[in-house]
Amino acid sequence: MKVILTEKITKLGNIGDTVEVKTGFARNYLLPMGKAMRWSRENVALFEAKKAELQARQEAAKKTAEANVDAVKNAKLYMIRQAGDTGQLYGSVSTRDIARMLKEVANVSVESAQVMLGAPIKSVGVFDTEIALHPDVIVPVKIYVAQSQDEIEALVAGKVLTFGTKKVEETAEEEKAEEKVAEESEAKAEEKADK
Repeated sequence: MKVILTEKITKLGNIGDTVEVKTGFARNYLLPMGKAMRWSRENVALFEAKKAELQARQEAAKKTAEANVDAVKNAKLYMIRQAGDTGQLYGSVSTRDIARMLKEVANVSVESAQVMLGAPIKSVGVFDTEIALHPDVIVPVKIYVAQSQDEIEALVAGKVLTFGTKKVEETAEEEKAEEKVAEESEAKAEEKADK
């Protein structure tokens, strides 16, 4: 189906672009959400009459999104969930959960479709994702998922959680630093033995 886009859509086109999309995508998403118009000569003329208004609305939406960037970047997205002994969650953290958490923590309203998570989070840990406040304004965020506030604090501090023993271990970087110190002390001991 041929449509005229009335707003910028990632991976599809800009305002005013005429694109060919699948009929179901147009009927079920683009047309009902007001993101596109069916292509016809009458609609092309109608779009040209409304083009300035649509572009002004798009710019206003972009400015609003840019104003919310700092709030989203600084939001502490800490999710406390129940998990098994291996760190697998009983359930998952979805885009809807993240959108709801952003509303609570940063007072920024986003739709779950704006959370670019990919697959739901199904284990404890730190996860990187992005929030598309606008097609041109994409903000990277970290999501911390743990079973308790203490585990969240450990994850924020950069520690790795191990399961089964339920103890928190130091990060790989700290372990490498300890190994390096041990190697240096061994090298010094060998030098003394050679003398």
